[in-house]
Amino acid sequence: MDGYFTGRPHHRLRSAVRDFAEREVRPRIPAMESARSAHRELSHLIARQGWLGATIGSDHGGMGLGHLAKTIIIEELSRVSGAMGAMVQASQLGAAKIVHFGSDEQKKTWLPLIAAGECLPTIAVTEPESGGHVLGMTATAVRDGGDYLINGRKVYVGNSHVGDLHGVVARTGPGSKGLTAFLVESDRPGFRVGAEQPTMGLHGFSFGELHFDNCRVPAANRLGDEGDGLAVAYSSSVLYGRANLTAVSLGIHRAILEETTRFCEQRYRYGKPLHELPTVKLKLGTMQSRLMTARLAAYHSVHLLDEGIPCDAELMNAKLVNVEAAIDSARNAMEIHAAAGLFTDRPIERYLRDAHHMFAPAGTSDIQLLRLAEVALGTSKGQWSQRLSEEVRMAPTG
Repeated sequence: MDGYFTGRPHHRLRSAVRDFAEREVRPRIPAMESARSAHRELSHLIARQGWLGATIGSDHGGMGLGHLAKTIIIEELSRVSGAMGAMVQASQLGAAKIVHFGSDEQKKTWLPLIAAGECLPTIAVTEPESGGHVLGMTATAVRDGGDYLINGRKVYVGNSHVGDLHGVVARTGPGSKGLTAFLVESDRPGFRVGAEQPTMGLHGFSFGELHFDNCRVPAANRLGDEGDGLAVAYSSSVLYGRANLTAVSLGIHRAILEETTRFCEQRYRYGKPLHELPTVKLKLGTMQSRLMTARLAAYHSVHLLDEGIPCDAELMNAKLVNVEAAIDSARNAMEIHAAAGLFTDRPIERYLRDAHHMFAPAGTSDIQLLRLAEVALGTSKGQWSQRLSEEVRMAPTG
């Protein structure tokens, strides 16, 4: 698979990220697990490596390496820490809205800062009452002269407590054409971050609440035109959110298999390594098969993105396959570890907790299946990746 999808630049990138993750991230995991709160220092250290700029063009200081490179970065970080993989995926999701919808001035202002790791961006769409139903949001943005006044509350915002620039979608009118996106700096009056709440997993990563109380932002902070908010929300979720969460799941899945095979080699039963037991060996074979299938789905989908080929269905399927496979393998791993897996001196219970965090964002597995059924029936309502594929075709080549 590596020979088909990846080349030497990808191998060098993988090696660099893996070395960093082992050296800088792994030693900090016990502290993150104990604190169960956002690790600001490590988040910014990772950002300064330049990896948030994987899909930002070199003309704005980014790496310009594309979606497969982005997947490798997130995968390798998630192999060590799902929390830090989630931090990077959320930041790159936050950068995407500026790449695709930002004005020239917004791109010149923010993309170099993001690429250099001096700004951690977010995207804030979900609300307490509407959940994944984007059109049900009630947060408002009302025009007031040359500004907008934003009021409302957003929840489950990745990087909420470390973010410097929040991409906020709010209602400026009725219906699907009544949503508009804005860039909101974290130090603006009328903006505040809710108290951090402890979570089941992804300790070190924050996905909390943002509150807006007559938060005034200039019209120059609007992303695109009024009415573009739905496109900002959906394209970010479909093109980046699903691919990014796929990468986190893939990294966690790899860690699950590596840790479990290591355990089976070290633990003996009846005078032989644990993996000699037929029931254990069958589980290991199943986990290996799942991982290979999941990785193929992940790499294929982002390869299509990089090639400018419409691929909404492939992105949905990659998210579905990787999330379900990681959770299933985590359960198998816990069965193999038995009581030993219940103690926190081994990382397997952390992988299980972290894997479950990938289920809901960017659409649950049921949502992916419903959309894939529409593809099968020929009733899907177009492809968000069509726009990106057109951008790739129109981009200069020399």
